Amino acid sequence: MAQPPILSWEGLGLQQGGRWLFGGPDQDPIDLHIGARDRLALIGRNGAGKTTTIEILEGNRSRDAGQVLVLGEDPATAGRAWRARIGIVLQEVSDAGMLTVRETVQMFTNCYGSARDCAEVLELVGLAEVSDRAVRTLSGGQRRRLDVALGIVGLPDLLFLDEPTTGFDPEARRQFWELIRLLAAEGTTILLSTHYLEEAAALADRVAVVANGTVVAVDSPTRLTGHVDTAATVRWVDGTGVHEERTESPTELIRQHSRDGAELSQLTVTRPTLEDAYLHLIGRA
Repeated sequence: MAQPPILSWEGLGLQQGGRWLFGGPDQDPIDLHIGARDRLALIGRNGAGKTTTIEILEGNRSRDAGQVLVLGEDPATAGRAWRARIGIVLQEVSDAGMLTVRETVQMFTNCYGSARDCAEVLELVGLAEVSDRAVRTLSGGQRRRLDVALGIVGLPDLLFLDEPTTGFDPEARRQFWELIRLLAAEGTTILLSTHYLEEAAALADRVAVVANGTVVAVDSPTRLTGHVDTAATVRWVDGTGVHEERTESPTELIRQHSRDGAELSQLTVTRPTLEDAYLHLIGRA
Protein backbone atom coordinates (compact mmCIF):
# COMPACT_ATOMS: atom_id res chain seq x y z
CA MET A 1 0.00 0.00 0.00
CA ALA A 2 1.40 3.38 -1.04
CA GLN A 3 2.38 5.73 1.76
CA PRO A 4 0.50 9.08 1.88
CA PRO A 5 2.60 12.10 0.88
CA ILE A 6 4.38 14.09 3.56
CA LEU A 7 3.19 17.28 1.90
CA SER A 8 0.66 17.99 -0.83
CA TRP A 9 -1.21 20.94 -2.20
CA GLU A 10 -3.85 21.14 -4.89
CA GLY A 11 -5.32 24.23 -6.48
CA LEU A 12 -3.41 26.49 -4.09
CA GLY A 13 -4.41 30.13 -4.52
CA LEU A 14 -3.97 33.48 -2.83
CA GLN A 15 -5.63 36.85 -3.37
CA GLN A 16 -4.40 40.29 -2.44
CA GLY A 17 -6.30 43.52 -2.93
CA GLY A 18 -8.96 41.68 -4.91
CA ARG A 19 -6.36 40.32 -7.33
CA TRP A 20 -5.18 36.72 -7.52
CA LEU A 21 -1.46 36.50 -6.88
CA PHE A 22 -1.54 32.90 -7.99
CA GLY A 23 -3.89 29.99 -8.40
CA GLY A 24 -6.80 32.13 -9.63
CA PRO A 25 -9.44 31.06 -12.17
CA ASP A 26 -7.29 32.24 -15.09
CA GLN A 27 -4.18 30.35 -13.95
CA ASP A 28 -3.24 26.72 -13.83
CA PRO A 29 -3.43 25.33 -10.28
CA ILE A 30 -0.29 24.72 -8.24
CA ASP A 31 -0.47 20.98 -7.55
CA LEU A 32 2.45 19.13 -5.98
CA HIS A 33 3.05 16.09 -3.81
CA ILE A 34 6.18 15.39 -1.76
CA GLY A 35 6.90 11.96 -0.30
CA ALA A 36 8.93 10.93 2.72
CA ARG A 37 12.66 11.66 2.36
CA ASP A 38 12.06 13.69 -0.81
CA ARG A 39 14.04 16.84 -1.49
CA LEU A 40 12.15 19.38 -3.60
CA ALA A 41 13.58 22.73 -4.70
CA LEU A 42 11.46 25.70 -5.75
CA ILE A 43 13.21 28.03 -8.21
CA GLY A 44 11.92 31.19 -9.83
CA ARG A 45 12.33 34.93 -10.10
CA ASN A 46 11.80 37.29 -7.18
CA GLY A 47 8.06 37.69 -6.72
CA ALA A 48 7.25 34.39 -8.43
CA GLY A 49 5.47 33.08 -5.33
CA LYS A 50 8.09 30.78 -3.77
CA THR A 51 8.19 32.34 -0.31
CA THR A 52 4.42 32.89 -0.24
CA THR A 53 3.86 29.22 -1.05
CA ILE A 54 6.24 28.13 1.70
CA GLU A 55 4.58 30.45 4.22
CA ILE A 56 1.19 28.87 3.45
CA LEU A 57 2.64 25.37 3.86
CA GLU A 58 4.18 26.39 7.20
CA GLY A 59 0.85 27.70 8.45
CA ASN A 60 2.18 31.25 8.63
CA ARG A 61 -0.07 32.68 5.91
CA SER A 62 -3.72 32.11 5.04
CA ARG A 63 -4.74 30.86 1.61
CA ASP A 64 -7.87 31.72 -0.38
CA ALA A 65 -8.22 28.54 -2.42
CA GLY A 66 -7.09 24.95 -2.59
CA GLN A 67 -6.41 21.99 -0.34
CA VAL A 68 -3.17 21.65 1.64
CA LEU A 69 -1.96 18.76 3.77
CA VAL A 70 1.37 18.80 5.60
CA LEU A 71 2.24 15.78 7.73
CA GLY A 72 -1.40 14.76 7.44
CA GLU A 73 -2.88 18.04 8.71
CA ASP A 74 -4.04 21.36 7.30
CA PRO A 75 -1.35 23.85 8.38
CA ALA A 76 -3.99 26.57 8.76
CA THR A 77 -5.53 24.72 11.71
CA ALA A 78 -2.73 22.43 12.95
CA GLY A 79 -1.65 22.68 16.58
CA ARG A 80 1.55 22.67 18.62
CA ALA A 81 2.24 18.94 18.24
CA TRP A 82 2.25 19.42 14.45
CA ARG A 83 4.52 22.46 14.67
CA ALA A 84 7.02 20.45 16.70
CA ARG A 85 7.43 18.15 13.69
CA ILE A 86 8.47 20.87 11.22
CA GLY A 87 11.63 22.95 11.01
CA ILE A 88 11.74 26.38 9.43
CA VAL A 89 14.65 28.48 8.15
CA LEU A 90 13.23 31.84 7.09
CA GLN A 91 14.80 34.36 4.74
CA GLU A 92 15.09 36.91 7.55
CA VAL A 93 15.04 36.34 11.30
CA SER A 94 15.07 38.78 14.23
CA ASP A 95 16.53 37.47 17.46
CA ALA A 96 17.88 38.23 20.89
CA GLY A 97 21.27 39.43 19.70
CA MET A 98 22.64 39.81 23.22
CA LEU A 99 22.52 36.05 23.80
CA THR A 100 25.45 33.86 22.85
CA VAL A 101 25.19 31.33 20.07
CA ARG A 102 25.08 28.47 22.59
CA GLU A 103 22.43 30.20 24.73
CA THR A 104 20.27 30.79 21.66
CA VAL A 105 20.39 27.16 20.53
CA GLN A 106 19.87 25.90 24.08
CA MET A 107 16.83 28.13 24.47
CA PHE A 108 15.29 26.52 21.38
CA THR A 109 16.09 22.98 22.53
CA ASN A 110 14.02 23.69 25.66
CA CYS A 111 10.98 24.35 23.46
CA TYR A 112 10.85 20.76 22.19
CA GLY A 113 10.01 17.52 23.92
CA SER A 114 12.72 15.82 21.89
CA ALA A 115 15.66 17.75 20.48
CA ARG A 116 19.22 17.39 19.29
CA ASP A 117 22.02 17.99 21.75
CA CYS A 118 23.08 21.63 21.64
CA ALA A 119 26.76 20.82 21.11
CA GLU A 120 25.89 18.38 18.32
CA VAL A 121 23.87 21.03 16.48
CA LEU A 122 26.63 23.62 16.77
CA GLU A 123 29.14 21.12 15.40
CA LEU A 124 26.84 20.17 12.52
CA VAL A 125 26.44 23.75 11.32
CA GLY A 126 30.07 24.76 11.92
CA LEU A 127 29.50 27.14 14.84
CA ALA A 128 31.20 25.21 17.64
CA GLU A 129 34.21 27.52 17.63
CA VAL A 130 32.08 30.66 18.04
CA SER A 131 29.51 29.21 20.45
CA ASP A 132 30.41 31.69 23.21
CA ARG A 133 30.13 34.78 21.01
CA ALA A 134 27.09 37.06 21.12
CA VAL A 135 24.79 36.56 18.16
CA ARG A 136 25.02 40.25 17.25
CA THR A 137 28.78 39.87 16.61
CA LEU A 138 28.42 37.11 14.01
CA SER A 139 29.13 37.61 10.33
CA GLY A 140 26.30 37.27 7.83
CA GLY A 141 27.29 33.73 6.92
CA GLN A 142 27.63 32.68 10.55
CA ARG A 143 24.24 34.23 11.33
CA ARG A 144 22.70 32.17 8.52
CA ARG A 145 24.24 29.00 9.96
CA LEU A 146 22.61 29.82 13.29
CA ASP A 147 19.26 30.11 11.50
CA VAL A 148 19.82 26.60 10.11
CA ALA A 149 20.78 25.32 13.57
CA LEU A 150 17.51 26.60 15.02
CA GLY A 151 15.60 25.00 12.16
CA ILE A 152 17.00 21.51 12.74
CA VAL A 153 17.37 21.45 16.53
CA GLY A 154 13.91 19.92 17.01
CA LEU A 155 14.62 16.85 14.84
CA PRO A 156 11.96 17.84 12.27
CA ASP A 157 10.27 15.33 9.98
CA LEU A 158 9.92 18.13 7.40
CA LEU A 159 12.35 21.01 6.97
CA PHE A 160 11.50 24.24 5.11
CA LEU A 161 14.53 26.15 3.83
CA ASP A 162 13.81 29.56 2.30
CA GLU A 163 16.99 30.67 0.50
CA PRO A 164 19.16 29.25 3.30
CA THR A 165 22.61 29.96 1.86
CA THR A 166 22.16 33.68 1.24
CA GLY A 167 25.38 35.35 2.40
CA PHE A 168 27.43 32.15 2.33
CA ASP A 169 30.81 32.12 0.63
CA PRO A 170 31.41 29.21 -1.81
CA GLU A 171 33.16 27.05 0.79
CA ALA A 172 30.43 27.58 3.39
CA ARG A 173 27.77 26.81 0.77
CA ARG A 174 29.41 23.48 -0.04
CA GLN A 175 29.61 22.63 3.66
CA PHE A 176 25.93 23.45 4.00
CA TRP A 177 25.11 21.14 1.11
CA GLU A 178 26.81 18.29 2.96
CA LEU A 179 24.68 19.07 6.02
CA ILE A 180 21.48 18.90 3.95
CA ARG A 181 22.55 15.58 2.44
CA LEU A 182 23.21 14.27 5.96
CA LEU A 183 19.75 15.37 7.15
CA ALA A 184 18.15 13.75 4.10
CA ALA A 185 20.04 10.52 4.79
CA GLU A 186 18.64 10.58 8.33
CA GLY A 187 15.10 10.67 6.89
CA THR A 188 14.25 14.38 6.89
CA THR A 189 12.00 15.55 4.06
CA ILE A 190 13.18 18.90 2.68
CA LEU A 191 11.46 21.72 0.78
CA LEU A 192 14.00 24.27 -0.40
CA SER A 193 13.67 27.56 -2.24
CA THR A 194 16.81 28.99 -3.79
CA HIS A 195 18.10 31.39 -6.42
CA TYR A 196 21.16 29.21 -7.00
CA LEU A 197 20.45 26.74 -9.79
CA GLU A 198 23.63 24.85 -8.96
CA GLU A 199 22.30 24.42 -5.42
CA ALA A 200 18.96 23.10 -6.67
CA ALA A 201 20.74 20.62 -8.94
CA ALA A 202 23.06 19.49 -6.14
CA LEU A 203 20.45 19.06 -3.39
CA ALA A 204 17.07 18.28 -4.93
CA ASP A 205 15.57 15.05 -6.20
CA ARG A 206 13.04 17.21 -8.04
CA VAL A 207 12.95 20.86 -9.05
CA ALA A 208 9.74 22.89 -9.43
CA VAL A 209 10.02 25.98 -11.63
CA VAL A 210 7.64 28.71 -10.42
CA ALA A 211 6.72 31.58 -12.75
CA ASN A 212 3.93 34.12 -12.23
CA GLY A 213 2.63 32.12 -9.29
CA THR A 214 2.33 28.88 -11.25
CA VAL A 215 4.44 25.73 -11.24
CA VAL A 216 5.30 25.53 -14.94
CA ALA A 217 7.39 22.36 -14.67
CA VAL A 218 8.51 19.87 -12.05
CA ASP A 219 10.99 17.08 -12.65
CA SER A 220 14.43 15.86 -11.70
CA PRO A 221 17.24 18.34 -12.44
CA THR A 222 18.49 16.09 -15.22
CA ARG A 223 15.13 15.57 -16.90
CA LEU A 224 14.22 19.26 -16.71
CA THR A 225 16.76 19.91 -19.44
CA GLY A 226 14.45 17.93 -21.72
CA HIS A 227 12.22 21.00 -21.83
CA VAL A 228 14.74 22.64 -24.15
CA ASP A 229 16.50 21.48 -27.29
CA THR A 230 18.82 18.68 -26.14
CA ALA A 231 21.21 18.99 -29.09
CA ALA A 232 24.88 19.44 -28.26
CA THR A 233 26.80 22.52 -29.36
CA VAL A 234 30.19 21.70 -30.85
CA ARG A 235 32.68 24.55 -31.20
CA TRP A 236 36.17 24.38 -32.66
CA VAL A 237 38.87 26.34 -34.47
CA ASP A 238 40.69 25.14 -37.58
CA GLY A 239 42.68 26.68 -40.41
CA THR A 240 39.60 28.39 -41.87
CA GLY A 241 38.38 30.03 -38.68
CA VAL A 242 35.96 29.50 -35.76
CA HIS A 243 33.07 27.07 -36.24
CA GLU A 244 30.00 26.18 -34.17
CA GLU A 245 27.35 23.57 -34.96
CA ARG A 246 24.44 22.01 -33.09
CA THR A 247 23.95 18.29 -33.42
CA GLU A 248 22.46 15.24 -31.71
CA SER A 249 25.59 13.26 -32.70
CA PRO A 250 28.63 15.30 -31.64
CA THR A 251 31.07 12.38 -31.88
CA GLU A 252 30.16 11.78 -35.52
CA LEU A 253 30.39 15.49 -36.32
CA ILE A 254 33.88 15.71 -34.80
CA ARG A 255 34.93 12.61 -36.70
CA GLN A 256 33.77 14.11 -40.00
CA HIS A 257 35.61 17.40 -39.51
CA SER A 258 38.82 15.77 -38.30
CA ARG A 259 39.23 13.43 -41.27
CA ASP A 260 42.55 13.44 -43.05
CA GLY A 261 44.29 14.52 -39.84
CA ALA A 262 42.71 17.95 -39.60
CA GLU A 263 43.46 19.51 -36.22
CA LEU A 264 40.44 20.88 -34.31
CA SER A 265 41.82 23.18 -31.64
CA GLN A 266 39.85 24.69 -28.75
CA LEU A 267 37.31 21.91 -29.19
CA THR A 268 34.32 22.05 -26.81
CA VAL A 269 31.10 20.06 -26.61
CA THR A 270 28.30 21.44 -24.43
CA ARG A 271 24.72 20.36 -23.77
CA PRO A 272 21.78 22.30 -22.28
CA THR A 273 22.04 22.88 -18.53
CA LEU A 274 19.46 23.37 -15.79
CA GLU A 275 19.99 27.10 -16.24
CA ASP A 276 19.06 26.85 -19.93
CA ALA A 277 15.88 24.96 -19.04
CA TYR A 278 15.02 27.44 -16.28
CA LEU A 279 15.43 30.49 -18.53
CA HIS A 280 13.38 28.81 -21.26
CA LEU A 281 10.55 27.89 -18.88
CA ILE A 282 10.19 31.26 -17.16
CA GLY A 283 10.50 33.01 -20.50
CA ARG A 284 7.71 30.87 -21.94
CA ALA A 285 5.53 31.55 -18.89
